[in-house]
Amino acid sequence: MQVKVCGTTSVRDAVLSAGAGADALGFIFAPVSRRLVTPQVAREAGLSVGPSVARVGVFLDQGLDEVLRTAEAARVSAVQLHGRLSGLYVTAVAAYYPVLRVVRPADLAVEADMWHGHQGVTLMLDAPEPGGGIPLDWDALRPLFPRGAWLAGGLGAGNVAAAMHALNPAGVDAVSRLESGPGVKDPAAVRAFVQEARRAAQSYPQ
Repeated sequence: MQVKVCGTTSVRDAVLSAGAGADALGFIFAPVSRRLVTPQVAREAGLSVGPSVARVGVFLDQGLDEVLRTAEAARVSAVQLHGRLSGLYVTAVAAYYPVLRVVRPADLAVEADMWHGHQGVTLMLDAPEPGGGIPLDWDALRPLFPRGAWLAGGLGAGNVAAAMHALNPAGVDAVSRLESGPGVKDPAAVRAFVQEARRAAQSYPQ
């Protein structure tokens, strides 16, 4: 089970999250985000934690060339794709990087069928408004949630265990509940989130 801390905007927060035990850091390159980071800062932050921590570039409805150029400049190890994107587009990105394909609850069934068995694409279920801090109805989604998918959407130390027990995700991702302000991590919240996710993972079968 993987734990990702998204919305990393500084070397300080990258080191904090890695030190807390996060498996992956998310760097948001979508211009509309309050947590927007430059490729240069993301690269420096990624280098500060070493190769054992995955570095995920997060994009929203951006052109293929922009995604690939930014990912290369930032030296990310995977790409997270939000938005209304064609299967051809996602496949093109997956030729270069492992892809976390983010989907809303309404699109989960269709996307799960589309990417079933595709080794380069992993689904991540998120809220309709990512980064808003509002949890999903995990029990209602249980029949649709595919094995091997990741979960995001309003997760924090206080609810990640319940979410994991409901859906048994392969990974969990959080941002807004781990911050003291947009793009600034709260050390206690980050550590507690990772700790609770690890504790919950020990109590259910993989």
